[in-house]
Amino acid sequence: MTRSDLVALLAERFSQLTHRDAEFAVKTMLDAMSDALVRGHRIEIRGFGSFQVNRRPPRMGRNPRSGEQVLIPEKLVPHFKPGKALREAVDAQAASAHPPTNTIPPTEA
Repeated sequence: MTRSDLVALLAERFSQLTHRDAEFAVKTMLDAMSDALVRGHRIEIRGFGSFQVNRRPPRMGRNPRSGEQVLIPEKLVPHFKPGKALREAVDAQAASAHPPTNTIPPTEA
């Protein structure tokens, strides 16, 4: 699902919202989430998951072209951890879409 798909879904589901209002609502929410992560805050949406910033420590890497060692600096990267309800919903959907198959033939006794 893309951002424009989300905007279209909101505008369709809530008839009192115009397409422009739905677009503004999505933009405002995503901007607020981005700003919170930039400030180092953790975002938790119950039933969906949490977003936080993880620190990747500096390390030694290798230039693939020359083979020389290069210091890779520390990075702060966003990380998403799905909530239990989301994990279970995705797992249930995957299980119903792809029923397990018995790949091992039964043995005759």
